[in-house]
Amino acid sequence: MDRSTAIFVDGLGAAAATSGILDQLQGRFFALLYLQPRPIALEDLAAELGQSKSNVSVNIRGLVEWHLVRRTRVADSRKDHYEAATDFWRVMQEIMERRFRWNLRQVLAAAAETARAVGEERGPRRTERVFIERRLEALRAFFAAVDAGIGAFAQGKSFAPETVQNVFRLGARRAAERS
Repeated sequence: MDRSTAIFVDGLGAAAATSGILDQLQGRFFALLYLQPRPIALEDLAAELGQSKSNVSVNIRGLVEWHLVRRTRVADSRKDHYEAATDFWRVMQEIMERRFRWNLRQVLAAAAETARAVGEERGPRRTERVFIERRLEALRAFFAAVDAGIGAFAQGKSFAPETVQNVFRLGARRAAERS
């Protein structure tokens, strides 16, 4: 591997390691494929990065699932060949929808379940309940707006950042009115 390719491969590997989506080796595989003018066989990827064929196969499968790499046929070859995605809009849509939106919905579900539990509680903790309900409403309003923004992005629609800010302000105003 030449020096310039190695710099890119190492850099994307380091970035992937902190992404929370890919690991370092997957970032390295993607980077190497991205700088290739033609699809590369699994064996060649393994040799280039000093990895076993089985390790490459497992990591490439993950990249295929994230739509970062695709398997392709090469004439007169029975081997699997791979090439990197170049449609980054599609890649980011997939990541936003599958990763971040799922996490947002987990937060929204936890907030809703907590609000139900707080509403069912009885006893002297009335002021504490009001405080918790306000906090949960502010969190719900913010994450619901972000969720809508990610949904719009995933569908290729525009979404103004002010929408999130306005929803958050509205939630804070409503919470203040209740106290």
